[in-house]
Amino acid sequence: MVEFKVVISDPKAGADIPEVKVKIKGDENIEYGDDEKTQKKLPVCKANPELLKKLNAEHGIITIRIRKEEKKIKHTCRVENDNSIPSDTVHVSLEWLGDAVGAEEAEGVVFRAKAWQITLTSPQADKLIGLKIGDQFDGSLVGLPGYKLLIRGGSDNSGFPMIPSIPGPVKKRALLSGPPGFHPREKGERRRKTVRGNTISHDIVQINTVIVYPEQEKK
Repeated sequence: MVEFKVVISDPKAGADIPEVKVKIKGDENIEYGDDEKTQKKLPVCKANPELLKKLNAEHGIITIRIRKEEKKIKHTCRVENDNSIPSDTVHVSLEWLGDAVGAEEAEGVVFRAKAWQITLTSPQADKLIGLKIGDQFDGSLVGLPGYKLLIRGGSDNSGFPMIPSIPGPVKKRALLSGPPGFHPREKGERRRKTVRGNTISHDIVQINTVIVYPEQEKK
């Protein structure tokens, strides 16, 4: 069975995205099952649609950040609109919140998600076999209907990165002068590193993508 971890980046969620302070409440009616824990599906959270407007979260995907002592805990979820919830409150799985912070309520901030990960398995994952860096595929495969995702890179189960300039689903030693695959410490430094070609095969485990917006496609 083919399985890929697809990392999705949202180019519209830049450093200047708004953050809103909220109360985070555990809700026993929100499921947090195996599919959510293994990232086959984004966890669900519930919020007032007015909060989504403040965050400009057009995909309905937000990240919650909670501070616990010196640790930052993040939880990215897909919002279900609920007008009965105050606009300064987000409901999450009671199970997740209890495991994460050991409480039924917490204080935190929310913002439009900058990146998240979905695990694809066969038969959906099979559709990505043979695609190359620079190719696009239908976002409905990862829950983003109406959008395309641009493949930017990836890596295999040993962590060897895909390289745009090497054709095919191959693994080879290549002389590199920069990323991906090598970060020189000195100007002009070059090293031979093991890398993957630019084509997705069964050996790839992570695929890095970015959302393509309609206005970008017109350019």
